[in-house]
Amino acid sequence: MDFVNIPEERVGVLIGPEGKTKREVERRAKVKLNIEENSVSIEGEGFSAWKARDVVQAIGRGFNPDYAFLLFNEDYVFEMLNLKDFASERSWDRLRGRVIGEGGKIRKLLEKESGAFISVYGKTISFIGSFDEVGIAKEAVLMLLNGAKHGSVRRFLEQENKKKSSYRP
Repeated sequence: MDFVNIPEERVGVLIGPEGKTKREVERRAKVKLNIEENSVSIEGEGFSAWKARDVVQAIGRGFNPDYAFLLFNEDYVFEMLNLKDFASERSWDRLRGRVIGEGGKIRKLLEKESGAFISVYGKTISFIGSFDEVGIAKEAVLMLLNGAKHGSVRRFLEQENKKKSSYRP
């Protein structure tokens, strides 16, 4: 059995309308979810239970369940960065702002250029995508969190896209 804590305001999203989202996680992963307040226990074994844990965490970190369900595909991964590892709580708003950008412009650019989905929620920044997509998105976000200029991050993303296109037959 595994346990995941999610923010109270995301419990309703995990349960879904009339329990639909919870039942879908259970069906796809062949697990049983028990939700008490903000603690979710996952009863199950193996790879599918591990994937269910990622799905629950992704929903808890702000992802729409439709994006979180992509994690049931073995080619998709979930990763999370904690802002506590980069600055004091006083600086979290500034760091979130650097990743989101005005009107969400930077986050949209990061998603478009990397191919990964990104959620900035609370004290975390999370990613869903293929291993390579998440690696590129995470590297770009780390650059921003460590003070790189947005222009430098754009150039990095352009270089990564050139590399990807040169590998295609």
